[in-house]
Amino acid sequence: MFLLEHDSDPFNRWEAGQRLAVGTILKLVGDYREGRALKISGEFTAAFAGVLADTGLDKSFVAEALTLPGEDYLAELMDVVDVTAIYAAREFVRKEMAVAMREMFLDTYQTAADNGPYRVGAESTGRRSLKNLCLSYLLALNDQAVIDLGVSQFSRSDNMTDIIGALAPLTRTDCPERIEVLAAFYDKWQNDSLVLDKWFTLQATSPLPGILAEVQSLLNHPAFDIRNPNRVRALIGAFCQSNQLRFHDESGAGYRFLGDQVARLHCLNPQVAARLLGALSNWQRFDGGRQALMKEQLERILHLPDLAKDVYEIAIKSLKSEASAG
Repeated sequence: MFLLEHDSDPFNRWEAGQRLAVGTILKLVGDYREGRALKISGEFTAAFAGVLADTGLDKSFVAEALTLPGEDYLAELMDVVDVTAIYAAREFVRKEMAVAMREMFLDTYQTAADNGPYRVGAESTGRRSLKNLCLSYLLALNDQAVIDLGVSQFSRSDNMTDIIGALAPLTRTDCPERIEVLAAFYDKWQNDSLVLDKWFTLQATSPLPGILAEVQSLLNHPAFDIRNPNRVRALIGAFCQSNQLRFHDESGAGYRFLGDQVARLHCLNPQVAARLLGALSNWQRFDGGRQALMKEQLERILHLPDLAKDVYEIAIKSLKSEASAG
């Protein structure tokens, strides 16, 4: 905590913050799994608040320093991955920081806002990064005033950074405005393939309940084409590789979804299908129930008729890794 607040070297401050956050979140993971109440100390939030309050720091650095370690990184630090506990612990920390630092986040958001025309440069980039980070924390509160603030930024911004900076956290927020901004974004950018890929990805990576059903619905969207590798990666790949919570749902629905898509793709584009299947290759890192469900899909893929070589190699190597580990 002391290093995070006071070290003269920016990298040391960032690393101290990451170590502090990792240690705190992993402890909360253990508490969650044991059914204990989740709580963090006031000193924890005060240390990060000290960074936010230091107006002499580069704004890009502050945005990086206040970004919590991702779920993928946290999973790598666990012997047996528990995606539910990781998500619950990390979200708890985010919300606690948002509650404790609400006024600071709001003040910083207003201070970092630039109402003039879009400008390129390190200072302007830093201001946008910090402003959007503050908005993402505030939207964790699911407060209507903050939701309105996010919608306003989305509607009025003249640059993609700020548009996505509002759209991304709104996509993760359970509110009616989520549907409205997604529809507005599509209407405006539907003819730009690269931007539309981002639209698919934001929806695929949302942690909200029922997101798999939305992803399945998007497979039938007029803008989705199973023969377009970029679109497949933006939707199917993003869900299977970047949405830990929902892909690894204990029901196995995410694994069955992946198996269905690989079955569709292995003849159309074996390379893309093989890459998607890689999401099951680390099945040994999970609990016994999920292991069995992941192996079930790998074995299902192996029995597909006329299976492409690329896909076969991923499936067979993944399954053989059990014998190698034994």
